[in-house]
Amino acid sequence: MTEDVELLDDLLRLCAAAGAEPEVHHSLPEDRGSWERAPMVLVGDDAAQRCRGAVRRRGVMLVGRDQDAPDVWRRAVEIGAEYVLRLPDSESWLVDQIANASEGVGRPALTVGVIGGRGGSGASTLACALAVTAARAGRRTMLIDGDPLGGGIDVLLGGERAEGMRWPDFAHSKGRVGGGALEESLPALHGLRVLSWGRDDWVVIPPQAMRAVLAAARRLGGVVVVDLPRRVDESVAEALAQLDLGLLVVPGELRAVAAAKRVASMAGMVLDDLRVVSRGPYAAGLDERWVAQALGLPLAGELPLEAGLSAAQDGGTPPGGSARGPLARFCTAFWERALAPEGAGGRAGGGAS
Repeated sequence: MTEDVELLDDLLRLCAAAGAEPEVHHSLPEDRGSWERAPMVLVGDDAAQRCRGAVRRRGVMLVGRDQDAPDVWRRAVEIGAEYVLRLPDSESWLVDQIANASEGVGRPALTVGVIGGRGGSGASTLACALAVTAARAGRRTMLIDGDPLGGGIDVLLGGERAEGMRWPDFAHSKGRVGGGALEESLPALHGLRVLSWGRDDWVVIPPQAMRAVLAAARRLGGVVVVDLPRRVDESVAEALAQLDLGLLVVPGELRAVAAAKRVASMAGMVLDDLRVVSRGPYAAGLDERWVAQALGLPLAGELPLEAGLSAAQDGGTPPGGSARGPLARFCTAFWERALAPEGAGGRAGGGAS
């Protein structure tokens, strides 16, 4: 609320940066309910007097440019403002607050990373299946491809030609990315949103871009599944730092366990909660518990074999797409444990299946 044209331009610019759609007034709206319902009210210091008599509420901020206005604090008290902000100094902080108010600050998404213990372990297949089963259960779901050399996780979902933004479009993101804007910009496949890699030139995703995108995804709530590479660079370390838990997919072979130890050592430097998903067939004398014990990690479960998985994908059914298949049942059981109430084992609770 302001009649200061320059201040209004600045506030509109900040709202756009936060992905919020503002409602502009020059004085208290005739519909006083809109004052009370708005998630945030920004009052220009030129309009403070016109706010007298308004219902006291949280989320009112007095905004201006004059650093030395002698009565600014008095005006703030009169309208019940929680903050007094001076532009441009407070712009970055204000963008964050506008985005929080616009999106709502609820429970962040449960964020699960999937890492292969060795190449070809089936990590991307599990990541897809986890996302597909979560979406089928009605959960808000985002699948993020964190492996630029994986060929594109959208291919596993049959969506390589789907319209929407890919990682190269976010490579230069440094500040706040709006969660709603991110979600709407991504391809929608099988009831979930997918952030994958482009088919064209190689692009490096800097850590600040990974941080901004994952933070936006987490603010939306629901679940976020991240398919991660076996190597750990700065961007992957940033992704690991935002996970609630990681799943390390390890085939039941001695060489795979040896390779997985190195992966676990690197990931464990950043990620506190890393668990093993073992996968058969097993070498003589090995089973899922032996694999977990050899790695010194908790066992999240045994990934079942599913006959005809490749053929189903060729026919347009993604991993986990068959609700009655063993892979989907495994993922459904995982989500039931992981999303159990705190009193029933913790948000990321659950052990071996």
